[in-house]
Amino acid sequence: MTQGRLPPMNPLRAFEATARHGSVTAAARELNVTHGAISHQIKALEATLDVQLFERGAQRLKLTPQGALLLPTVSKAFEDIAATTALIKRPTTSGELTVTCVPALLSLWLIPRMNQFTEQYPDIRLTLIASNESDHLHSSDVDVCVLYGHGNWADCWIRLWTTLKLFPVASPTLLNMRPLRSVRDLRNHVLLHGDDGREWNTWLAAADATEHARGAQHFMSDARLSTEAAVYSQGVALGDTITASHLIAKGELIVPFDLTVPANNAFYVACRNEVRNAPIVKVFIDWLFASLEADTITEPQTSARRIIRPRNGKVSAQERLATPPSIPTTRPKRLDRAALKRRAKFDIR
Repeated sequence: MTQGRLPPMNPLRAFEATARHGSVTAAARELNVTHGAISHQIKALEATLDVQLFERGAQRLKLTPQGALLLPTVSKAFEDIAATTALIKRPTTSGELTVTCVPALLSLWLIPRMNQFTEQYPDIRLTLIASNESDHLHSSDVDVCVLYGHGNWADCWIRLWTTLKLFPVASPTLLNMRPLRSVRDLRNHVLLHGDDGREWNTWLAAADATEHARGAQHFMSDARLSTEAAVYSQGVALGDTITASHLIAKGELIVPFDLTVPANNAFYVACRNEVRNAPIVKVFIDWLFASLEADTITEPQTSARRIIRPRNGKVSAQERLATPPSIPTTRPKRLDRAALKRRAKFDIR
């Protein structure tokens, strides 16, 4: 519909308020006009559209089918106008910003960097919500969504933030107690899932290990929980190149195999089309991409000699030489008998 064919604004406001309240009197009170003015505006709108919008005669006004069809569109239009007007009035570097974010990314990547954002924009107050629900994209209460998924959400602005590679991770404590010398050893460990099992299936297929027997498995609502469970030595989880990187750098997690696979989905930044250019939204989105670019994302370095052979069964000499030394363990060195005898003399009390 072109601008010239739109119904006039005041009759639309009178119609929306009357339909919402079910009363001309209540609508007149809200819009601070007379009862007669509301009735006149509704009749003018009906004349413009050449339809009847309300069934007259009942104690409470009731919408006709045509009125019921019009109301949701008009209501959403007024909500969008109000929300966008509020965003326009917000200064670039101050105000409140509500962000939903994938739980694992929020806990393991965004929150550790919050101080960097605050230093740049000290007057922006963040409300952070751990969620991967795409329904937030169309909520006027949410400004920006960082989602893990396919990226095909309708009626919104979307931009790929980063792709991911997945690989098994486990705590050094667990691997010292129960080593992972080959993929077959995974059957002696609990597999920790941050999804319905598809991502582990993808990795096991790449490792040519789908037929191997599996031990216990636990399923969790998101990768944050499976990663935390791995830190606490509850099993082996799938980490990724973004959320697990600092845990690996700190030595809280170890990468036992040299095989990575592309994740089934990716991280996206998204928001409603009408708020994309709001200054406060723009600075946050720009900061997200700049912070990612500043990070040095490298292939996870394995911590043991556990090269998984590709399907042709060959491992190059270069790959073998590049493999780092094995995980240090707490087991004592083996001493020969002479050394043990010498030590025994000094141990006698």
